[in-house]
Amino acid sequence: MTATISLHKFNKIFKNWQSLKKHPASMLVRILVWLSAIVTIGIMLMLAGYVLIKGVAHLKPSLFAWTYTSDNCSMTPALINTVLMTFLTLLIAVPIGVFSAIYMVEYARRGNPFVKVVRTTTETLSGIPSIVYGLFGYLIFVVALKFHLSMLSGALTLAIMVLPTIMRTTEEALLSVPDAYREGSFGLGAGRLRTVFKVVLPEALPGILSGVILSIGRIVGETAALIYTAGTVPGIPKTVMASGRTLSIHMYSLLSEGLHTEEAYATAVVLLVLVLLINGLSELIARKISGKDRLK
Repeated sequence: MTATISLHKFNKIFKNWQSLKKHPASMLVRILVWLSAIVTIGIMLMLAGYVLIKGVAHLKPSLFAWTYTSDNCSMTPALINTVLMTFLTLLIAVPIGVFSAIYMVEYARRGNPFVKVVRTTTETLSGIPSIVYGLFGYLIFVVALKFHLSMLSGALTLAIMVLPTIMRTTEEALLSVPDAYREGSFGLGAGRLRTVFKVVLPEALPGILSGVILSIGRIVGETAALIYTAGTVPGIPKTVMASGRTLSIHMYSLLSEGLHTEEAYATAVVLLVLVLLINGLSELIARKISGKDRLK
């Protein structure tokens, strides 16, 4: 049995090789794809390895003290602030982004000029540097609206930053749902709203969550925009109108001071692990949800 399977695999590889020899362009493209994948994985492993090697050795209990002082350089307040900032930003950006995409795909007429303007705008917003978002948030939320340096100002600024990602990924996920699903729902007498929420959204949910995962990665790693909007106070804010630093700002502050480089590398390790945990958990939730939907 094993010999038969091995022979089958060998014949398959041989046929693929013969096909590639007849089409050199296909072989070239396949080689480039493999090289790109290897380079990407290699860079990721190098970055992760560098951070772990430089930071793991400097992890110590004092870094996880509840209160920050100039002696312990505790990252616990920054860690809590990071989770709070992520939650606030998603609470603002996800409903706006998802409902905007639903309107553009399910309700707007084909060829609607307003939809074209929105798509062009979101694509433009996704290419703007984060420092520009920070200055915009400072002028609008901190100065004009008088929210001051606060978690709310930072969350509103980050919500604008990640909104294009959530909108575009949600739009593509909705467009990937076959029209036959919608037609079948309409044929059974369901209205458009019920069709969208009961048929279309469950099928598009894995794609929507992919956009949310990408947004979480940007929120957790953002520094420039939050310096001008959320501030750098090393403590846990009592309200959303108070200032607080996230892990990325905490790491930047330690490095810029030049006195706590080792603690900064240790913070980078925790930040890396946090991003991996959030991405892994989100991916697990997406798989479970999509699996349950298929069973239904």
